[in-house]
Amino acid sequence: MTDTPQTFFNSQHTFLRSDQTMVGKWWWTMDRWLLGTVFILITLGVLLSFGTSPAAAARLHYSDAFHFAIRQTVFGGIAAALLVGVSMLSARNIRRLAFFVYLAMILLMAALPFIGHEAKGATRWIHLAGFTLQPSEFMKPALVVLVAWMFAEGQKGEGVPGVFIAFCLYGIAVVLLLIQPDVGQTVLITVAFGAAFWMAGVPISWIMGLGVTAMAGLSSTYFLLPHVHARVDTFLSPDKADKHQISQASEAIWAGGLFGRGPGEGVMKRGVPDMHTDFAYSVLAEEYGLVFSLALIGLFAFLVVRGLYKALRLSDAFEQVAAAGLFVLVGQQALINVAVNLNMIPTKGMTLPFISYGGSSMLAMGLTLGMALGLTRRRPGAYTTSEGLAHAGAFA
Repeated sequence: MTDTPQTFFNSQHTFLRSDQTMVGKWWWTMDRWLLGTVFILITLGVLLSFGTSPAAAARLHYSDAFHFAIRQTVFGGIAAALLVGVSMLSARNIRRLAFFVYLAMILLMAALPFIGHEAKGATRWIHLAGFTLQPSEFMKPALVVLVAWMFAEGQKGEGVPGVFIAFCLYGIAVVLLLIQPDVGQTVLITVAFGAAFWMAGVPISWIMGLGVTAMAGLSSTYFLLPHVHARVDTFLSPDKADKHQISQASEAIWAGGLFGRGPGEGVMKRGVPDMHTDFAYSVLAEEYGLVFSLALIGLFAFLVVRGLYKALRLSDAFEQVAAAGLFVLVGQQALINVAVNLNMIPTKGMTLPFISYGGSSMLAMGLTLGMALGLTRRRPGAYTTSEGLAHAGAFA
């Protein structure tokens, strides 16, 4: 007798649920809402690049109008594969991966003054076989995972100086970032480090001390780094400085109205150097409108809020702090980029995750969320009961 559609569906459903292959286990333990949101963002980044690529290619004298769109498509595919591959790893293997990534990127960052490529007054990139690698992008998620690991080990009371090692790892990263210099990435990892610090149940006096030190350090960059001084002065005194790029970005957002000019119809992107990278949000707002740009912000908000909710329910100290720190890292970077585009803070060369053009950014975000999704997978004993939720949110 032929199976009815319902019987066929049930049999297929049962087969998939009982699938014990690596892919089957991954699929049924993954938070598919988070996974779907990430793939939507990657897809949007690729589609948006087809609107920004012709103007960027013409400005930079590339013969192929879709040079950047093709590269973004390739980067998006690799990032998706990297995300899936990393999210299949166990928590232990994610720690191991973070260690080797951190070590490799720190060595590359230390070598930047000698072999790095300088652009716009900073040396942050290395040219490798036609690809421009920014080591700090990959160092960030690895640092968050290692710091969470050290905090968790320190709290076991087995003689491991976890907090001291965590501060050393953070301090090395900060020093190398400021040598480049890259104040924006320094702020980013400081916020993520502070979030992990707080999540780990460290005494409030230590957290306040870290906050005061971070504020003092950030303030000192105004006096020590000329480009920081110039950007802050430009932000505070717009009438006395050239704000062509941010003015064009603001005009693009305003010109988009509610529903935009239409795909590829934006005009502001033709005269601004970074419209396909740091100011991609402005291009999106001009071509697709306020409604679509708010929906994009909503996607990021959903990703971060649901990610933090999942992280807070994890029963393992390391997994909880690491996952929360990684989602904070993604959310903070998106927040900074959008705030710059809206002229709410001084300009900073920071990409909008998955949306802005950039190979290092796209691949590093694949690594970051691959780690985060891997840590929040459903495993036996991974999540607390509802009664243990409050304890999981502030474990000590």
